[in-house]
Amino acid sequence: MSIYVGNLSYEVTQEDLTTTFAEYGSVKRVQLPTDRETGRLRGFAFVEMGSDAEEEKAIAELDGAEWMGRSLKVNKAKPREDNRGGGGGGGSFGGGGGGRRY
Repeated sequence: MSIYVGNLSYEVTQEDLTTTFAEYGSVKRVQLPTDRETGRLRGFAFVEMGSDAEEEKAIAELDGAEWMGRSLKVNKAKPREDNRGGGGGGGSFGGGGGGRRY
């Protein structure tokens, strides 16, 4: 599982997050998503820790904490929902009128 870290400064780096979260345990991975068009940070990150206990400790200590001039939002990351649209199987429209007589 990973941790969602929101309301981040746009100046934050992976190193900043790694250093901060390392105080609560081993940091396995840090992801800082960027905007596809501008390349700018999106203001949130995902952090994976070595164990659930380490994640829980980091969440308890850092949620609501003031960091880099902002109040952090830290919680368990939720599975990504697919918002791209394109709902279920389409089906066929039209087709022959096979054998109709008027």
